[in-house]
Amino acid sequence: MNTNNNTYTVIYTTVICVLVAAILAFVSQTLKPRQEANEKAETISQILTAAQFADKAELQKMGNAAIIQLFNDNIDGKAEVVSVSELKALNYKLKAGENVPVPTYRFKNGVKVIPIYGAGLWGPVWGYIAVDDADGVRIVGAYFDHESETPGLGGKIKDDPAFRAQFKGEVIDAGNPAKPFDIVKGGSPAGNTEDSKVDAITGATMTSKGLDAAMDVWLGAYVKSLNHGGTK
Repeated sequence: MNTNNNTYTVIYTTVICVLVAAILAFVSQTLKPRQEANEKAETISQILTAAQFADKAELQKMGNAAIIQLFNDNIDGKAEVVSVSELKALNYKLKAGENVPVPTYRFKNGVKVIPIYGAGLWGPVWGYIAVDDADGVRIVGAYFDHESETPGLGGKIKDDPAFRAQFKGEVIDAGNPAKPFDIVKGGSPAGNTEDSKVDAITGATMTSKGLDAAMDVWLGAYVKSLNHGGTK
C-alpha cells in the first residue's frame, strides 16, 4: 500500500480515532463505579461534618467504606444520598416556585441536615446546614463547598473554619420564608446568635451573596415545609 497517498492517510487517521475512542470509553466505564463511590463518600463526609460527627479532614483519613458505614450506622431510618448534580436539578425547580420537597437527613443524635445549592462568583456553591431536630431551626453546624471560587477569597466558604463557625448557635427565621437567613457585611453583633445572620467574607462579595441567595431558596422551602409539618 502506498503510504504517501491521501486514502492511506484518511484510513490510518480513522482507525486511530476509533481505537482511541474505544479505549477512552472502556476506561470511563471501568472507572465509573469508583468515581461514583468517591462522589458519594465525599457528599456523605460533608453531611457528617455539618452534623458534627467529625472534622472533614478526619473523615477523609477514614476512607470511603468507613465514611459510608458511619453514615449508615447513625442515620435515622433510610435516606437516599442526593448528589450535587441532583441538587442542581432541584435548585431549578425550587427557584421556579415548584412545590418539591427539600431532602433532609435525620440522625439518631437528634440532628437534621438540610442541603443548599446556588451560584457563586465563578460557579456553583453548595453546602449543608445541620439543625437541632427538636425545634428544627437552631443551627448546630454547617459545611460549604464550591466548584471554582477564588482561593483566599470566595474559597473561604470551604477553607475557613471561622466562617463556618459563625453559623453554630444561630437560628433560622421560620417566620420569614422569603429571607430565613442572612449573610451580610457586618453580620451579627458579638455574642448575638439569635438574629439569623452571619458576617459575609471580606473581599468575596459575590460569593457571599450567592451563598446567601442559595440559603434563601433552600431554607425558605424548608421552613415552608416545616410550618406545614412536612419535615417531621
